[in-house]
Amino acid sequence: MREAPRQRPANAELLVTLAGHVKARPRAVFEAIDARLRPAETSGTLYTADPFAFLIIAQGGWWYRGEYRVVPDQYGSHVEHYILNVAQRAPLLGRLTGRSVLRNAPAEFEKLLRRLRAELE
Repeated sequence: MREAPRQRPANAELLVTLAGHVKARPRAVFEAIDARLRPAETSGTLYTADPFAFLIIAQGGWWYRGEYRVVPDQYGSHVEHYILNVAQRAPLLGRLTGRSVLRNAPAEFEKLLRRLRAELE
């Protein structure tokens, strides 16, 4: 699997920002998210999981880039999720193509947080 670029493309448009909290150590939260998101080796998805920065990037298709950051705090881990439109051509089409992903993102993120809490807290 090819690595996703760490730097956001210059023209990337932030479409969704989500955040939540898990009462667990950052490394455990990071590893659990990585285990759920890591694509198969044969996938065309670009993927980076940096255990030192607690950062996961998945970039696939022609428009989608998802970033997860696990930020340590005094109560456990603050989990941040960003969805970006990285379409190089026709960025408006990227936003239109991703409508269902964007519409479902809050519920999917909450589902992820519930699973992480059930597993790690």
